[in-house]
Amino acid sequence: MIAPMGAGRDRAVGIVPMSKPLYIAMHAVVAAVFIFVLQRYALSATFESSLIWAITFGGCAAGLAYMQSNR
Repeated sequence: MIAPMGAGRDRAVGIVPMSKPLYIAMHAVVAAVFIFVLQRYALSATFESSLIWAITFGGCAAGLAYMQSNR
């Protein structure tokens, strides 16, 4: 009998799952940086406007990451 492809390998060796707070913070920072760069350089918005949008999107991304991590 042939064993299924994943048999005996529940987890890869040496891989540690990311903690929730780190996952949420990383998600928020990456989203904020992306929106800031997009607004500031691609759309030529002012610094203040770009910063406000970055904070807003970062907060939304953190909320989304929190919701996804609790599923």
